Amino acid sequence: MTTLPPVTAEVAAAALESLPTRLRKRADSAAAKAANWPVAVTDAKVVVRVDDSTTVTLTTTAGVVTSAEDAVCSCLLAPACLHRAAVLTLAPLAEETDGPAATAVVPSDAGDSTPVVPPETGAVDLTPPQSAAVDALRVAATAVLAAGVTGSGAVHRATLLHAAHSARVAGLHRAAAAAVRVARRLSEAGTGDPAFRLPELASELAELLTVAVGLRRAPDPDLIGTARRAYTANGSLRLHGLFTEPVVTASGYAGAVTYALAQDGRLRSLSDVAPGDADRARQAAGAAVPGGSALTLRELGDHGGAILTDPTVSPDGRIGGGGAVRSVRASGARWHEEPLATLWRRSPADQVAAALRWSAEPADARDAGGDLLFLTGTITGGGFAVDGGPTVRLLAPDESPELPYVENLRLLAGAHGLSLRLVARLTADRPSGVRALAAAWQGADGDPVRADLGLRRLNRTHLPRTATAVIPSTPAPALPTELDLLRRAVDRAVAGGRAVTATVADGALPRRLAAVGLTTGAACARALVDTASDRRHDALGRLRPADPEAYARAWLASSTYASAATASLLTAAWAPERNHDPA
Repeated sequence: MTTLPPVTAEVAAAALESLPTRLRKRADSAAAKAANWPVAVTDAKVVVRVDDSTTVTLTTTAGVVTSAEDAVCSCLLAPACLHRAAVLTLAPLAEETDGPAATAVVPSDAGDSTPVVPPETGAVDLTPPQSAAVDALRVAATAVLAAGVTGSGAVHRATLLHAAHSARVAGLHRAAAAAVRVARRLSEAGTGDPAFRLPELASELAELLTVAVGLRRAPDPDLIGTARRAYTANGSLRLHGLFTEPVVTASGYAGAVTYALAQDGRLRSLSDVAPGDADRARQAAGAAVPGGSALTLRELGDHGGAILTDPTVSPDGRIGGGGAVRSVRASGARWHEEPLATLWRRSPADQVAAALRWSAEPADARDAGGDLLFLTGTITGGGFAVDGGPTVRLLAPDESPELPYVENLRLLAGAHGLSLRLVARLTADRPSGVRALAAAWQGADGDPVRADLGLRRLNRTHLPRTATAVIPSTPAPALPTELDLLRRAVDRAVAGGRAVTATVADGALPRRLAAVGLTTGAACARALVDTASDRRHDALGRLRPADPEAYARAWLASSTYASAATASLLTAAWAPERNHDPA
């Protein structure tokens, strides 16, 4: 099936709400059939042919289906028909677009969407609509967790999206965004999208439950979140480009992001992302930097420089456009030159600790580039030996053949003895490796070579001849087997739901965790096993109903502990004393 255009969460939720109850039960099977319906694209319209007499027509605005009226079926039952609902269920969910922050609303006695903030404590009092929205989100998330990926169908996703819409209307932006991300991951799983990652869904589900529980217990402004990134005028910016990364999302978006260092020492990013595929990602790298300088994103990232006047910048460091912005080319710098060289002088351990703190922050509050690692080291037979750190594997951020990551990393892995400067990301779920984004080294002719590993396809002529050498290195970071088993149990619970957890739960896991000193983890694992299999009887011998809320609390505790323990042990694994070479 040709890729369908993204649809907003509200449109996707309303598609199933309009169906009679008897038809909702058939939504998943209808969506499976819709995957084989032919699709034709003409300008701003996408036509899905159901059969010789029935078509579903989607009208897009900037590549996205933004309203229910933009999805029309030609059958007699429309709009409350399975054809339309199946197509909208199968379509990817649209990403949130950047833009000005929503206008604040003054609280009123009539049930306003803005929480009241007591100045003495900084806490917030939820309005009745907000409290109802939080409860709906918690119930929807708990139902997804109890059913698991295998049991969560179109109705579960629609319920979650409807709750997300109510939360957004009520001004609970962080919770709403988390719910949409969970629904998006469920959609990926349901369509067999190769981009689906179970740990990512587990992480998003944990975020949603954490926010929902926190808002009911002790709400604070951080749990409320913001509507959109608020771009404000920044005066002027002097940028030194670092690298450009292609972006291809499972929700049907693609483009490129260029990271640069500003004069204040903070990282900034410029992006061009819109509905599309890997071809668009490559093309977007050639998009112009805002302001009319004719400098492209890729040229800026390839040790280029720029001066922007009157740009708009979001609090997290993303640079926007705007009619007032002007830009001119400026001198850039290579990675070993100032001011960029300072990024590689931070100890690897400090960088890892900062990246782990960044990953624990709300998704809408993370600084651009806060998860990046700037490493120096040498390619060895065992991997990439980090100076002042462990030896790690170089992993591909994207394994699709349309992007050259895998091919490039395979080539670099064979260049034993090659010294590299590297930009990478930490992978908490794969602690023995880092995802390599860009690299620089001395070429065969002595000139420096710098490559965006997702955009530039390398060959052997780009590499110098290196002599195989024995290079001292420390083992790759590894988590205790027992902690890894707990992490897998958390993910397995999301995959199979409460019933599967009760069936396959490892009763020995709590004892194994306690035996290696992870006593809190042992308590979490024991609670997960007990609540999954709890089917006690009342005084009359009747089976008590299952308690999904207790199961959700136990799962969330296990997930939170596993994430915190992993972060703590990874930080220790990269610590200087562990990687000290006594020679």
